[in-house]
Amino acid sequence: MSRTFPTLDDVALISALTAPRGPFRRADVVAETGSTNVDLAAAAVADPAAWPDLSVLAANSQVAGKGRLDRTWEVPAGAAMISSVLFRPSDAAAHPGAPAFDPAGHAWLSVVAGIALCQAVAAETGASAVLKWPNDVLLNGRKLAGILAQLVAPGAGRAGAAVVVGVGVNISQQRAELPVETATSLELETGAVVDRNVLLPAYLVRLAGLYRGLVAVGGDVLRPLAGGESIHAMASALMSTLGTDVRAELPGGRMLYGTAVGIGAAGELQLRDAGGVLHAVSAGDVVHLRRTGHDGGVGYA
Repeated sequence: MSRTFPTLDDVALISALTAPRGPFRRADVVAETGSTNVDLAAAAVADPAAWPDLSVLAANSQVAGKGRLDRTWEVPAGAAMISSVLFRPSDAAAHPGAPAFDPAGHAWLSVVAGIALCQAVAAETGASAVLKWPNDVLLNGRKLAGILAQLVAPGAGRAGAAVVVGVGVNISQQRAELPVETATSLELETGAVVDRNVLLPAYLVRLAGLYRGLVAVGGDVLRPLAGGESIHAMASALMSTLGTDVRAELPGGRMLYGTAVGIGAAGELQLRDAGGVLHAVSAGDVVHLRRTGHDGGVGYA
């Protein structure tokens, strides 16, 4: 027998997320979509004025979710928390008085989303989620959520480039409903049914706050946000990849073995191989990143 899940309360969510209560300038909630990222990116290009900085599109069900390397995924209706946010960090009208936004900060917006999600999960469930470079959120070593960021063609006038960041969180799936053995859901890990109508605004409000803090420092992830740590420091503290031995699978079948020792200012993962040489790999260059034991190799294979 198939299970049913409570639907998203669109009226309550929009009220919680938009003025005067929330930080978002537009919030839409739909019953079903192919992909919130695809829909929001297309809307941002077609009508930039209607989709300003800090617009969010959430869906109760998604049937053609987009992931890295053009992977697609589908979940039972209502079993996942699905949302995409549109950022226009260089829009001077949206951020009066803010310094020019460093384009290098665009690559960190997916990380900012991951930080916000980890914070929201901890606050609402007590569970300690962590980041896995470049774009996953893990809980107890299994994938809880995937994040996908894509750069949208610049809008007209002062709006500048836009970035859409989508997050799909496994909420209520059972083991047989998950796509791979290494995935999990909040219900499986915590034993409780998590209300998306509570977790979604908890995540999105935190995301907006971190984003505004990053804009206020010009997109410099190394600069502390007002009254707190830098985005780089927050990400590093949550990044489970750091300190582990990994194998980076690169295009053309090449392998890079090393210990993950840090994250560069541009978001690249820094690996030190067995010979002590430091390598930097970007998310766009890595096909897969796997943990591995020490293999005695040096550098590329």
